[in-house]
Amino acid sequence: MMYSPFPFSASGRLLVAVAAIALLSACVHNPTTDLPPAGTIPPDQFLFQRGDAAMKRQRYEDARKYYQQIVDNYPQSTLRADAKLGVGDSYLEQGGDANFVLAENEFKEFLTFYPTSTRADYAQYKLAMSHYKRMRAPERDQTETAAAVREFDVFFDRYPNSMLTGEVREKWREARSRLSEASYKVGLYYYRARWYPGAIDRFKEVLKQDPEYPDRDAIYYYLAESLVKSKKPAEAVPYYDRLVKEFEHSDYLADARRQLETLANQ
Repeated sequence: MMYSPFPFSASGRLLVAVAAIALLSACVHNPTTDLPPAGTIPPDQFLFQRGDAAMKRQRYEDARKYYQQIVDNYPQSTLRADAKLGVGDSYLEQGGDANFVLAENEFKEFLTFYPTSTRADYAQYKLAMSHYKRMRAPERDQTETAAAVREFDVFFDRYPNSMLTGEVREKWREARSRLSEASYKVGLYYYRARWYPGAIDRFKEVLKQDPEYPDRDAIYYYLAESLVKSKKPAEAVPYYDRLVKEFEHSDYLADARRQLETLANQ
């Protein structure tokens, strides 16, 4: 049997990478370094300022070292919760799947230990973003997209009055549209393969789960077409009609109007 230099699965290699990054972070951690001279500002404040400065310069590993010192060594600090968020943000901004997994863990821990914090809404948003940043193209697996949508929904449920709602809603719309587009592409594949029952189910699923999907004109059109080809013209008419009424501009408008006229004369 041929020896493989990669004995782990893709998910296994990701977990190994995550563990390696965490180990490296622990190795560089030294709570006695970079402290202010005695009698000046409090050490936790000094470290936090250093962390913020490093984040602004996009030196994420340095920032994480400073924030982590506060988390580990100053349990009574009023900056500890913000430092915990800083650790999560440093992973999120540094990027890469392994760092996104570590960011997810940091934000989950924050919400566990500081559920009543005034920044809990921010932590929930960033937790959702740790999945959002792992979203794949519509043709690929949508596990992370679905997870992002779930975490955004938790944000809306728990923090309806958050100042972050507008920004979060934009990201939610992108993630929700990605899921809808993925289902639409599957339905379109079924349509082109002439398996109309499968196409009808997929198109209806999109309209049920995401009635405000921006590109639903395509859904209306191909759903109606699938119904016509399935010998169900009466069921097709409302979808052609919705396309015409809801969209002033669409690549499918002319064909939808033509089909409505044809079906009306049958």
